Amino acid sequence: MGKLKHYIFSHLNVLFFSIFIPLFTIASVIVMIKIATLTSIVTLNLSEMGKLYLFVLPELLFYTLPIAFVVAGALTFYRLSIDNEMVVFFSLGIPPHYLGRVLLLPAFLLSLLLIIDFLLITPYMNIVNESFYVAKKNEARFNLTASEFGHNFGNWMIFIKTSGKDNGKYGGIALFNKENKEEIFITANEAELINKNGTLQLNLSDGNGYSYTDHAFNYMGFKTLKINDSLDHKIIAYDGLIDYWTNDTRRERKQQTLITNTLLGLFPLLSIFLIVALGVVHARHQKRWIYLWLFLSIIIYYSSIMLLQIWLLYWTIPTVAILWLIATYVFYRKLVANRF
Repeated sequence: MGKLKHYIFSHLNVLFFSIFIPLFTIASVIVMIKIATLTSIVTLNLSEMGKLYLFVLPELLFYTLPIAFVVAGALTFYRLSIDNEMVVFFSLGIPPHYLGRVLLLPAFLLSLLLIIDFLLITPYMNIVNESFYVAKKNEARFNLTASEFGHNFGNWMIFIKTSGKDNGKYGGIALFNKENKEEIFITANEAELINKNGTLQLNLSDGNGYSYTDHAFNYMGFKTLKINDSLDHKIIAYDGLIDYWTNDTRRERKQQTLITNTLLGLFPLLSIFLIVALGVVHARHQKRWIYLWLFLSIIIYYSSIMLLQIWLLYWTIPTVAILWLIATYVFYRKLVANRF
């Protein structure tokens, strides 16, 4: 039995990686395209794009691994059936349910890994990813360049004549601010933008300031003038797993994620009967249309999760799990257990 198990696993490994790698590659390309579109909003170098990819890597693995396992398991048994090796197995007295027992342990370990992934790793990575993106948006406010259209600096509109790419200093500065009934206009020969613990500080040198209302006009000259603008930190704290899933932030979305991902994580374990039922065929008398059935099975499973949770909420988890086990077992009994 040990050699037989090793023989089945050798076929399973080949098919699993031949399915998982293309699937994972396609998903990675889609993610990289989405990351590339962020460069229109924030400035990202190659290493920062790599960081963003690593942040979503656990989520990519979560959605590709269960599909690859179920498809690879069914195709493994199907290939052995087409090559008439299943006939040899059954002729030696090996029952069909032994095939399910062979896949039980790897399916359990994979489901356990997927549950750990979405419960522990993905939430933390999502927080890090969002915090990183907010930080990059704040950094984008440092990218002041010479422009005839100007930039927003807090309540000020700032115009820059020349900008230094290396030293972070600017020349020919003009600022305009209108609050209530007072208008303020400031000019300076030079300016330097500094970040002090989350506060943007614009240091102006050698300039003039003008303020006027309906009743007064004021003027001042200055050697140094500092204007501060607080950044929008939007600090996203991660206070542990329990707090993440129980706090009120995005509660409805978290509830949907918890229900959906729990059932997706259990998909390999709950589909053992389905894998055997679709994979084991009589090569001369049965045409199983395995690819079509695999596609329909995945669509039905995912669709049932999305539809039932609208009415059943957390009861969707046991309902879908039990109904899926019963349906696939009936499928297995009819197509495999009663024939072999």
